[in-house]
Amino acid sequence: MLDPSDPLQAFSLVGRVAVVTGAAGLLGQQHCRALAHAGATVVATDLEPDACASVARAVSAAGKGRVHGVAADITSRASVEALRDATLRLGDRLDVIVNNAALNDRFADPDPERVEVASRFENTDLERFRQTLEVNVTGTFLVSQVLGTEMARRRGGSIINVASTYGMVGPDQRIYRRPDGTQAFWKSAAYPASKGAVLAFTRFLATTWAERGVRVNSLSPGGVAQAGQEDYFIEQYAARTPLGRLAGAHELGGAIVFLASDASSYMTGANLVVDGGWTAW
Repeated sequence: MLDPSDPLQAFSLVGRVAVVTGAAGLLGQQHCRALAHAGATVVATDLEPDACASVARAVSAAGKGRVHGVAADITSRASVEALRDATLRLGDRLDVIVNNAALNDRFADPDPERVEVASRFENTDLERFRQTLEVNVTGTFLVSQVLGTEMARRRGGSIINVASTYGMVGPDQRIYRRPDGTQAFWKSAAYPASKGAVLAFTRFLATTWAERGVRVNSLSPGGVAQAGQEDYFIEQYAARTPLGRLAGAHELGGAIVFLASDASSYMTGANLVVDGGWTAW
């Protein structure tokens, strides 16, 4: 038996089942690892079955507990219902949801001048804007509604909505500026707008489901180091951040486990910021 008064044991997720959306992404994989390491059985979900299976194999091979890959489209109710059913078949319980799946700014056009023009607010493509909201906001809503209702029915669970510092403050467009003064691209309106909506939705659901025993919190990461980032961006981001660097993807694991576990049992409706001090300026 775990002793809930023991602050270390309170972080344990042994015997619990957690679902992580966007599991094939950089942060999604790390969230799966962190939850599995804390003892949870993890359902890693993303659009592509092969990607889900790959994450499950990689985390399991690292000796981080049981991980199952289940593909799902979080903007489709039928797909999310199938995800719920597949999860419940693992152990007839659902304890943690990490709404991590999101679209960020990506431009496939190799021409830097066209990217700079296309990414300006005044040239923002409406369908691109709508698609970002569909995944980042509607997807979070739908997973919370379909899977979270099962939590509410059973009167317990933790939902973690991954937001962003850009849901709290406006983007600093200067960090995307090249050394020659030209702009690589402009951070879009869609991403900050969607993440601001996630923060508001978190507060809504926290107060709505508190009496049903479901805690709902958000996690707002700052910039995370990853392959392909330009040196000038890394340097400018670091100069703008009190801790002087981007985060490592693994540095969000402790926050995820904290919010998922009984260590945060008196927290709901909160936004945990892990940004190296970015929003402290």
